Amino acid sequence: MKTKMRSVFMLMVLAAAGASGLFAGYLPPGTPDTMALLAPPPAAGSAEAKADLENTFVIHGSATPAELALARDENKLTIFHFAPVIGVWLVPGKFPKTEALFKAVEAEAKAATDGAKKFYQRPRPYHLEPARFPHSVEHEDPTHYSYPSGHSTRGTVFAFLLAELFPDKREAILAKGREAGWLRVQGGVHFPTDVYAGRVLGQELARDFLHSPEFQADLMAAKAELATATKPPATLAEVSPAPAR
Repeated sequence: MKTKMRSVFMLMVLAAAGASGLFAGYLPPGTPDTMALLAPPPAAGSAEAKADLENTFVIHGSATPAELALARDENKLTIFHFAPVIGVWLVPGKFPKTEALFKAVEAEAKAATDGAKKFYQRPRPYHLEPARFPHSVEHEDPTHYSYPSGHSTRGTVFAFLLAELFPDKREAILAKGREAGWLRVQGGVHFPTDVYAGRVLGQELARDFLHSPEFQADLMAAKAELATATKPPATLAEVSPAPAR
């Protein structure tokens, strides 16, 4: 039975990759093995699922207007949401190699989460009890499933890879990656268990990317590109012409 379930799941992963127009990719198809990596979400109607829903309601209900606004702003999460902890110079259109690298990472991460979402088909909190989540920052159709959290997955894998590029800012970057997932609970979009699963999946994806020679080569190219923004400005002595002899 488990073998059959995993075969069905792998077909879903490959279908998700094809539907997204995914390029050949840094990772072999089916990497990571999400079914083996993640436990299933709480069973529908179980005490665990009810507790998960109650926790989500309490967290969402206590979110501040500023937190809800930030969650809404990150509905489409990109690496540029990390600019507050990396540098305000990290803006779209300025670093094409870096941007292309993380677009590829996003596509492969999305294929991994989409396959699992379609397999488990866990409804989101605002689909289960819409009256309790009137301020949800997102309202998608019922086939926009919840487990695992795509934002948490992407936030985590983005954070671990950005930390390779900016090791001196590693802790702040990783904290921002965790926040990106938690904002989805505060926004009434995900259960805490969705976010925890996304963190596990994102960390494994980061490991897998870093074991890819092709990815490492592109990461080094991105690092060289970003160095132009982080290089200290030249001193007057460096830019002044040498005195005539």
